[in-house]
Amino acid sequence: MAGKLNLDKLDYQIIQHMMEDAEISYADLGKKLFVSGGTIHVRIKKLQEMGIVKGTRLAVDTHKLGYNVIAFVGIYLEKSSLYDSVAKDLMKIPEVVRLNYTTGNYSMFVEIACKDINQLRYVLHDQMQKIKGIERTETLISLEESLNRNIQVVPSEA
Repeated sequence: MAGKLNLDKLDYQIIQHMMEDAEISYADLGKKLFVSGGTIHVRIKKLQEMGIVKGTRLAVDTHKLGYNVIAFVGIYLEKSSLYDSVAKDLMKIPEVVRLNYTTGNYSMFVEIACKDINQLRYVLHDQMQKIKGIERTETLISLEESLNRNIQVVPSEA
């Protein structure tokens, strides 16, 4: 865990507003927060250098693009020491959109986005099961995503 972050209330406000609308101009955000656009620019640059802000992403409705099957896969590894090599192989599969190293029943937990069940079968059977180090998997298919949101950032107590 990193040391104490040197962030003030304005930094947290900038982060929160930018998570809600990354397209807002620095000038408009400055007006909302009663500072100059230049101040926002400098603060964003600082947050990027600290590794807190890692760029912006476009939010896309994957269902409208035809990705109608979202699955979560719990992966059991033969040995936990194989995590790095298995993770590297999983990252090569374009349908893998999220990968977490976990505690509990699974060593890893993966989210997969596919256009249909046939594509999911291909990913599971022809790609994932051939990765050295994966002992077995358990797949859960999402019926509906009811919530997907950013956290609310608040200044940490001193």
